Amino acid sequence: MLRLGRREFDAQEPVIMAIVNRTPDSFYDQGATFRDEPALARVEQAVAEGAAIIDIGGVKAGPGEEVTAEEEARRTVGFVAEVRRRFPDVVISVDTWRHEVGEAVCDVGADVLNDAWGGVDPKLAEVAARYGVGLVCTHAGGAEPRTRPHRVEYDDVVADILRVTVGLAERAVELGVPRESVLIDPGHDFGKNTRHSLEATRRLPELVETGWPVLVSLSNKDFVGETLDRPLKERVIGTLATTAVSAWLGAQVYRVHEVAETRQVLDMVATIAGHRAPTVTRRGLA
Repeated sequence: MLRLGRREFDAQEPVIMAIVNRTPDSFYDQGATFRDEPALARVEQAVAEGAAIIDIGGVKAGPGEEVTAEEEARRTVGFVAEVRRRFPDVVISVDTWRHEVGEAVCDVGADVLNDAWGGVDPKLAEVAARYGVGLVCTHAGGAEPRTRPHRVEYDDVVADILRVTVGLAERAVELGVPRESVLIDPGHDFGKNTRHSLEATRRLPELVETGWPVLVSLSNKDFVGETLDRPLKERVIGTLATTAVSAWLGAQVYRVHEVAETRQVLDMVATIAGHRAPTVTRRGLA
């Protein structure tokens, strides 16, 4: 059982985490949800389309203009509070590596801290423990926040993913984070080249076998673009194909831009796997 905020999810239940970037320079939408009203409209649409988790970020993952902790908090804290007020049952996640920001968003109702940079600030897990919120433990290959990989090498990338994410998860539980609220994320593209991300996808069952719920953040990433030689805005099909494979291999939570399309893919895979009944079954019965 995965427990996040007020929600509980069965082990076989696929869960969508919708991305809402509170940045003027986000890689995918170039700041479309930087202002409050478009961002709140995005939350409403994502929930209506089947997202159970809203992941709010205040700093672009890639290189760019410096964003201080104070500015990151300014972009996220008030917005988290408003989402909490308008959508009391939605799970609110905040994508941050800084414990100061984590504490501020937990104060106003965040349910999950999504640590996409792999424990670079060890105090973030302490904040999650103190507030009893969920924590995403990610493999970033030791990369510094907002840097791109350069000639990174692993003897065995999945072995390194397992070592880091399971270690972070076990530490989180030792600190007091509820075990049922800890997830691991192989960190596609973070500290990895395209071949590393493809291997992490192919070997997802090894992560699933650890018993920790697995989150994958695949949406429109460079490994999809390089695999198919497609620019940013033409990566949806590749993303959905990777989503279907990941679902079949046992991942549970999907951090995405395209919620409605992902919902259909996940429902189809779950039904083929026998975990979900078809919505209607009229064919051959009339």
